[in-house]
Amino acid sequence: MIGWIIGWIVTGAILGYLARLILPGRDPMSFLSTVAIGILGALLGGVIFGTILGVGYGWIAELVITVGLVYVSRRTGFLRKGIGGGQRRLTR
Repeated sequence: MIGWIIGWIVTGAILGYLARLILPGRDPMSFLSTVAIGILGALLGGVIFGTILGVGYGWIAELVITVGLVYVSRRTGFLRKGIGGGQRRLTR
């Protein structure tokens, strides 16, 4: 079970990073946001398109969906500061 969870995290990190590389421009998302979007894209692409089109097309569908999620995140500002709330300012 732990290996399965680690596998999803690694897959999410790879897909999120590739999606951010494919889309040009500045991206203020944190590493955790990138992994979360990658995991969500992997789940959606793997479950929906992987079962419909077959195992070989799963990675392609996962990457396409992850790129779409990164694009939507940039346009809407969702996850702009990251899952943890971004950087906190110290006031005196």
